[in-house]
Amino acid sequence: MQSVQGSEAMSPPSAALSTNKRTLLKWAVLGAIGVVNGYASILMYSRGESAFALLTLSLTALALYIFGSKKTYAHRYIYPGIAGMILFILFPLAYTVNLAFTNYSAKNQLSLERAQSVLMDRTFQSGQSYSFDLYETDLGFQITIQDGDTQYVTEAFTLNEASRELNLTPTEQPVTGNKAPIKTIISNRAALSEFDLHFPNGDDIRMSGLRKFAAVVPLYKMHDDGETLTNQETGEMLRPNMDVGYYQPVDESGHFVGSTVSPGFIVSIGTHNFERVWKDDGIKEPFISIFIWTVIFSLLTVVFTLMIGLVLASVVQWEALKGRAVYRVLLILPYAVPAFISILIFKGLFNQSFGEINMLLNAIFGISPTWFSDPLLAKTMVLIVNTWLGFPYMMILCMGLLKAIPEDLYEASAIDGSNFVSNFTRITLPLMIKPMTPLLIASFAFNFNNFVMIQLLTQGGPNMIGTSEPAGYTDLLVSYTYRIAFEGAGGQDFGLASAIATLIFLLVGGLALLNLRFTKLEQD
Repeated sequence: MQSVQGSEAMSPPSAALSTNKRTLLKWAVLGAIGVVNGYASILMYSRGESAFALLTLSLTALALYIFGSKKTYAHRYIYPGIAGMILFILFPLAYTVNLAFTNYSAKNQLSLERAQSVLMDRTFQSGQSYSFDLYETDLGFQITIQDGDTQYVTEAFTLNEASRELNLTPTEQPVTGNKAPIKTIISNRAALSEFDLHFPNGDDIRMSGLRKFAAVVPLYKMHDDGETLTNQETGEMLRPNMDVGYYQPVDESGHFVGSTVSPGFIVSIGTHNFERVWKDDGIKEPFISIFIWTVIFSLLTVVFTLMIGLVLASVVQWEALKGRAVYRVLLILPYAVPAFISILIFKGLFNQSFGEINMLLNAIFGISPTWFSDPLLAKTMVLIVNTWLGFPYMMILCMGLLKAIPEDLYEASAIDGSNFVSNFTRITLPLMIKPMTPLLIASFAFNFNNFVMIQLLTQGGPNMIGTSEPAGYTDLLVSYTYRIAFEGAGGQDFGLASAIATLIFLLVGGLALLNLRFTKLEQD
């Protein structure tokens, strides 16, 4: 008894000590994570990646709050899900919507400060150029400059000199060393271009070609306001045009004139990208046409796959049919094969010159349809291929729903003298339509954004004529957005692509809400 009492007396301090160790270890780990991620956030912010810095800081703060507080510690199991939702859904969505209100593109992707830095690094030749020779001596390299009858030579130097300043001294003596061939100058051009050569009279020259040095000065001079630049070659004054995101010359009254100067920088342009969708005829007309085609494509795909899937599901469940299991496996194969393989195979089958489909049509009917050149035929081909890829999914759904319908209903209907059509319209279809509706809406939403299908089969072609941005007759909204973002004729217009992507999100989001509504009604 005394031994048991002594053991009980000793256990609480030991348990408390173990708890304290676990607490110290937990806070040590959390502190280390906070320090590392905090430092990473500072590095991101210093490099201009403020959005990613804020994301890292938010996820870290949320983790420290959940794992460090007793009140929220129970939520530690759902933190990975919350973090994943923020990282892969909310952040990309917010980032895309933010880009939709900017002029971000291939020509406008720098900050104003970075654009200023690029312009300030530009130089121009402001005076006479001089031919030069490079010599390799025992002490290093030497450069000789010929100015009329006078020859100047630098002191010996190495290409990794800490100082990039070299003085030119007039000399009448030949340089003792080997004259470097042109390939040596080419291989060391980057290093030689960093050296400044100083004449005795104070003039400075810099390498301006493989055989030339010239007086090179900065092209632009910054004013005291930190924004205005002066072109030292032409005398033009430039200021940043915050409406278009470029530096542009200004007149005496301060109005912008002339052409803009690249590179551009990112500015907020409000709803301009959204306005372009319905104001620019080169965008509005293809956008409306592509939107209508996207809806028709998604709707017809659902209708065709449902019809074929329902018929085949009824056939493979027909008890009088022998070998039903084999037929089910064969009909499900198109769904089991990776979609990109099937699409590429169909692309070869529909080839206008060598495809087996055209060869067969030509042999039987004497025709060779231009599947990839004619807009109507291209859309027909897309629907055929997508129906082939989608009907096994619908067949599987219909097979399960058909099995769930009680056989007693069909027996009672047979007693009343009903035929197959009345059974389908009065029993099968009403009992299937409710559970199928959310699935059909989900299928419609999937095909609404079926980028892989279009990109692999037609790449949106055949292309429309007279559009501001690249657009094709078989493009869906999602592929149209991709082409604007990465194939734009006037530069990759990410801002406009983000605006269209935002509109797509609103459309698909509406479909998702509609799907949830139908699901709720089905549950009720």
